[in-house]
Amino acid sequence: MRGNHMIVLDQVYEELVQVIKDAEEGLFQLKRARLLREADSVLNGCNHKSEDVKVEPLDPAHVEPEPLEEQSNLVGSKCRFRHSDGRWYNGQIVALDDSDSAKISFLTPISENMLMCKFFLQQRCRFGTNCRLSHGQVVFRDDGSCAKLGVDAISLSENAQVSDEEESDSVSEQFDSSDYEDEDSQGLGFLESSSQQRGIQTETVIFAKWENHTRGIASKMMANMGYQEGMGLGVSGQGMLDPMTVKVLPPKQSLDHALESHEGEETNKKQEKKRSRGGKRKREKKFAALARAAKEEEELEPDVFSLINNQLAMHHEALSGRSAKKQRGKGSGEGNKVDRRALVAYDDEVKDLRMRAEKLEEMVNRNRKEKVVYEAAMRKLNETRKALAEAESAHASASSAVVSREKEKRWLKF
Repeated sequence: MRGNHMIVLDQVYEELVQVIKDAEEGLFQLKRARLLREADSVLNGCNHKSEDVKVEPLDPAHVEPEPLEEQSNLVGSKCRFRHSDGRWYNGQIVALDDSDSAKISFLTPISENMLMCKFFLQQRCRFGTNCRLSHGQVVFRDDGSCAKLGVDAISLSENAQVSDEEESDSVSEQFDSSDYEDEDSQGLGFLESSSQQRGIQTETVIFAKWENHTRGIASKMMANMGYQEGMGLGVSGQGMLDPMTVKVLPPKQSLDHALESHEGEETNKKQEKKRSRGGKRKREKKFAALARAAKEEEELEPDVFSLINNQLAMHHEALSGRSAKKQRGKGSGEGNKVDRRALVAYDDEVKDLRMRAEKLEEMVNRNRKEKVVYEAAMRKLNETRKALAEAESAHASASSAVVSREKEKRWLKF
């Protein structure tokens, strides 16, 4: 049976493959016929136009070069251009002045004079060249294959990019690293220039010790973003130098625990730094310790007088313990006497505990979604309820004691 099923499946597979081939051949024939029709229509249209067009002589004085591409298509497109500071920026073409220059706005402005003036875009700016905002950066257009520079442009050679083929023929000049430290790290092109001038920084110890466990990923990212060794963070390099220390606190603990641990560490450091005081006091402590040790050695030696003294001391301690128990029993009996003033104090305590329990109940109902706060408030509420129950029981016993004492006084009058 299994062999019959396999034969049937093979036949179905062959039929499907044949159907797919037939369908592909049919589609190919349809596409071929459609392309032939389109080609015939295009050729017929060109023949008709060539017959209708009359050849006119051209005046060489009025010949104008046709642009390779329409200028309207370039306006609004994004590009990458080089600013006067030698760095590369992302921009958007605002207008085309002529065939060689264009006005470009900064897509990522980093200063006020790079922001595009919205009134200039609406052709309503009254300040003209005195405007604080940008009216578009004028950039000369070329295909990028080559650029002819004059003698004055040699001073910008520090920003030039030399290819590998011309490296053998060119003369490289070494500039002092202090020239780059005075520059502000602004602009998108600063990333490329910094990586080319200084290279990728592989030293990870200068950032933080935890960089040893992360394979220096953060250090390499900071180096790619233009970070230099010894500089602070931020645009001006005046930020923090050392990374923030991370301290893991135990779970479900408030910030008071962190403050207490910090204060404890400070006190331990102070105690370690505190030097031991020498002199007369230290010698006296030493002599007292030696005398105490000698006395203990004498007490360990068996002696008749020491035995008598120990027995008398034990008897005296037993007698003093009995008298203390009697006095304690008398004091407790006197303390059991409760008057109206103590009853009022119990009443005030019960009222305070009830108010506290009500506030905690409101807090629990309000913070049901916050798990940590809800658990802490519930724990305090249970403690308050327990204290309230104890206070109410004490208040009830005190009130019953006062009532019974007053009854005894009334009966004793007779």
